[in-house]
Amino acid sequence: MSVELDVFVVNTTIMDEEVYQLWLDGYTGLGHNINQLTHIDILDTVIHQSYESCYLSAPSSVNDAVKVRMEGGVLEGCEASAEVLHSDTMDQYRTFQMCERLLHSPVKLANQLLFQIPPHRQVMLIERYYAFDSVFVREVLGKKLSKGTKKDLDDVSAKTGVTLKSCRRQFDNFKRVFKVVEELKGPLVENIRQHFLLSDKLARDYAAIVFFANNRFETGKKKLHYLTFQDFAFCAGQLISNWTVGALDNMVEDMDVDLEKEFLQDLKELKILITDRDLLDQHKSLVCTALRGKTKAFNEMEANFKNLSRGLVNIAAKLTNTKEVRDFFIDLVEKFIEPCRSDKWTAGDMRLYLTHYTNSAHVLDTFK
Repeated sequence: MSVELDVFVVNTTIMDEEVYQLWLDGYTGLGHNINQLTHIDILDTVIHQSYESCYLSAPSSVNDAVKVRMEGGVLEGCEASAEVLHSDTMDQYRTFQMCERLLHSPVKLANQLLFQIPPHRQVMLIERYYAFDSVFVREVLGKKLSKGTKKDLDDVSAKTGVTLKSCRRQFDNFKRVFKVVEELKGPLVENIRQHFLLSDKLARDYAAIVFFANNRFETGKKKLHYLTFQDFAFCAGQLISNWTVGALDNMVEDMDVDLEKEFLQDLKELKILITDRDLLDQHKSLVCTALRGKTKAFNEMEANFKNLSRGLVNIAAKLTNTKEVRDFFIDLVEKFIEPCRSDKWTAGDMRLYLTHYTNSAHVLDTFK
């Protein structure tokens, strides 16, 4: 039986960034000629094993990706045929699939000898492999990174428009990072950077994903839909810096993953701000004096001070309860943000109010 082979002989491994992105996005196509590839006899043992694994699982047709490349005008201005484009795309897909096991542990990519990949190209491969779609991460943020959640990815794919293959890659990346860093000592962001060689920005985003997954914060309720992943990532950064064990001790296990229990217990002491009427009146007087003449929303701030203060303090005082921690963001929206929004506060009004609310509390004899 005769077999036609396309042979590419190169020194430095050729990787087209556009094709790589198509592969990451799940443009695999559908084919039916996989079996013929299992008859290829490659002499070198290591290369044979790698290629055999790739050929058995890789799609034999990459028509979807080829179509996208042709529609993008890749053949314009050159004499290559569609068949050559197809062969080139298929070859690169095989290369990416063989590199994938190295991308699961990026440090190994720099030390392997099978592929000659320049350092700047390695950075690109890693960064793009661990990049994620904001619409996808928003759907799974705060959920347990388990098989049960993974089973629901079909629905997430249909809802977000992200291909199922890409959804699975992103989910597996979240889970892989979580498992590696959850028990490590040291700063969470730095651990992610060192073990996965990610940029600072992407490492911080993954730190937010790990933090939310560990504490199981509820983010899927309808009232929270207006908040983007970056909104939650910013909040995660603040909580990690100020509310976790690592904020007090930078060499403990789970330092940036778990909320500091003693700190949460101490928050219960704030209850006196709303249970002691004299203290509540003093606090209101100090805050309103500082705010008068500085905002158009002053009348609403003064009228609703006690209700808003009760809302904030009650949220803080209940955070020793796991369920209350999970509902932290929905409670903030319902008990504080929505009342302020209904009174037409601006973001500047919110910052001004909270600044004076905090500063005035420090002036009270009870908290000096």
